[in-house]
Amino acid sequence: MSDDKTGEPPAGPGRRAVLCGAGLLGVAGAVAACGGGPREVEPSADLKGREVAKVADVPVGGGTVVPEHKVVVTQPTAGTFKVFDARCTHAGCPVDRIRRDAIYCPCHGSEFRIADGTVAKGPASRALLEYPAQVKGDGVVVV
Repeated sequence: MSDDKTGEPPAGPGRRAVLCGAGLLGVAGAVAACGGGPREVEPSADLKGREVAKVADVPVGGGTVVPEHKVVVTQPTAGTFKVFDARCTHAGCPVDRIRRDAIYCPCHGSEFRIADGTVAKGPASRALLEYPAQVKGDGVVVV
């Protein structure tokens, strides 16, 4: 594209560059808005209504990884149960244990708080997905 009748390119960025830059700013803003806070999601059909752990198997101040359901169930305080997706938000590796009040990923060392799934130690930068749960009888059920 030339400027007027000189055949020279226009001074400064062209319309295409400006539009592309504006689009990239929008994407960056959307990514920044996806911070590391708690993220509750609708459970998949195969988890909804399913008992994922027995209350007795989830220690107060800790939790348990349930590989067959790909979840982590925690009890940060007596009677409060949380259910999180067991995939690390950094690279998708399965978390494998609770260590020092945190959910631990063995692949790169990320840790997540048992109370809300937020990042306690990177490289992960986003919280674990949390599924709504409640106690029914002696079990923890995803609702």
